[in-house]
Amino acid sequence: MKTSNTKTLAPAAVNPLIAAGTHKLLDVRTNVEFAEHHVPGSQHIPLDQLDLECARLDPSSPLALLCLGGKRAAQAAEILSEKGFQDLTVIEGGLTAWQAAGLPVQKSDRKILPLMRQVQLTVGVLALTGSLLAIFVNPLFAILPAILGAGLTLAGSTGWCGLAIFLSKMPWNRCPKAQTSCCAAQS
Repeated sequence: MKTSNTKTLAPAAVNPLIAAGTHKLLDVRTNVEFAEHHVPGSQHIPLDQLDLECARLDPSSPLALLCLGGKRAAQAAEILSEKGFQDLTVIEGGLTAWQAAGLPVQKSDRKILPLMRQVQLTVGVLALTGSLLAIFVNPLFAILPAILGAGLTLAGSTGWCGLAIFLSKMPWNRCPKAQTSCCAAQS
């Protein structure tokens, strides 16, 4: 849902605003997503921490909001708008569109399976296991794939995925120890 002080712009239209210093870029993806690749100079506050961490931001300063595809950035715009932020821009298509436009992205040498692929693998293995157990052991094991289906339905309809949040907190998805915080501003 768009708020009256939120606009959506293509990456090519936002990049000059960021380069000129008129807008600050706020990346609201997870820590591991940000550590893997991000726009140089972007500030990072994961969406699930935005309520608590938005005090680090200036409500009167124009912000360009970025996530992977645009949905979490729009959710961040709603949160920030409710907290009195005046000039918010959601980057249309997110980091995916940013990269497709040939705009700069800083990539890490660290190779981690992307979080959504981790979710897909976990759900796939559990659904297959539950189905096979239901066929060969006990029909009550069919509850497992049903629960997974309900979870996917919830994630698809709301944009909130509990499994993705859980997996993002696993040790292999933590930021490198060399950084004091994945949430610190990056230059």
